[in-house]
Amino acid sequence: MITQVTSGVKVSVEIFYRPDQSNATLGHHIFAYRITITNNSEYSVQLMRRHWFIIDSNSTNREVEGEGVVGEQPIIGTGESYQYISGCNLESEVGKMYGTYMMERLIDKKQFYVRIPEFQLVVPYKMN
Repeated sequence: MITQVTSGVKVSVEIFYRPDQSNATLGHHIFAYRITITNNSEYSVQLMRRHWFIIDSNSTNREVEGEGVVGEQPIIGTGESYQYISGCNLESEVGKMYGTYMMERLIDKKQFYVRIPEFQLVVPYKMN
């Protein structure tokens, strides 16, 4: 598990290759990732936006930006966690992702960015 803490908010990532949804012959490699966001700060926060960078080793770079995550803008109280699962497709067997969440403190509406740690997307047979 890969973890990073920004302003008391911890983001942890677990990655899973999905061979049942992938087709290596056609260059479709599907990965799922589970994100756990734990609020260890003094204030309740709301996840307002996400901004992802997806880097494929075939030199394809994508950005994904938008409101919330998986259709939600969760409120995470002090000491609480929020978890979701999403996915990414690559044309090659190796890539990486990283990004930021824009959070808002509920007490004063102050917005701040939380870093999503960089993580590798590698088809398992490439690691041998």
